[in-house]
Amino acid sequence: MRLIDSHCHLDAPEFDGDRDAVIARAAAAGVIAQVVPAVSSATFPALAALSRGRNDLFAAYGLHPMYLDRHADSDVDMVRAALQRETAVAVGECGLDFFVEGLDPHRQRALFDAQLRLAREFDLPLILHARRAVDEVILRLRRIGGLRGVVHSFSGSGEQARQLFQLGFHLGIGGPVTYERAQRLRGLVATMPIDCLLLESDAPDQPNASARGARAEPAAIADVASAIAGLRGVDVADIAAATSANAVRLFRLDQFGVAA
Repeated sequence: MRLIDSHCHLDAPEFDGDRDAVIARAAAAGVIAQVVPAVSSATFPALAALSRGRNDLFAAYGLHPMYLDRHADSDVDMVRAALQRETAVAVGECGLDFFVEGLDPHRQRALFDAQLRLAREFDLPLILHARRAVDEVILRLRRIGGLRGVVHSFSGSGEQARQLFQLGFHLGIGGPVTYERAQRLRGLVATMPIDCLLLESDAPDQPNASARGARAEPAAIADVASAIAGLRGVDVADIAAATSANAVRLFRLDQFGVAA
């Protein structure tokens, strides 16, 4: 199988001790490429150094809403500079988070809208965080227009998913789908359009059910693919092929020699 991890924080400090081994384990599991989204401007230099000149690690630059206290309003200019200077396959991780208390919703909206405009200006897909904020994210995507991307770790309703598909967005599906109690998500994944589905590990967060409490790794998307195949009643190789083709198309990875 040839798998693509559409969302992995491989630059996170949790991997500082064994990053090369993590990459090797992913490759051994069939992961041919990983998209690594930034969370704050402070991470941009290390992320650029990690991904520069490689054909298996691809950077995205953005300002994550959960790290609002690390962002200055001028950091939007730093996102722009990174997009101009570095090779980027997306804008993100950005979005809205109305679950965590104490995150100023007005600042979140201002930074999010600015990054939506950057994605349209640079003709790049978005990697979106939308926790208890899917309806407002959809509203803002419609308001800006001309956008595409993925809502990572999707946990919304079927109707919200349908609206995102109509807007040209994918759903990133990872560890949560391996938990039997995630009945709504598993039902959605069983029936959603296959051409809107991406695999993700969200490593080091959101481990699979079999690794509950442990650090997530990109290699784990092989088990995510197997879980999705079981829910859809198809061969896992079909899920691998379809989701990898989706990732190549969305992030235009073929320009870097990545083939599904």
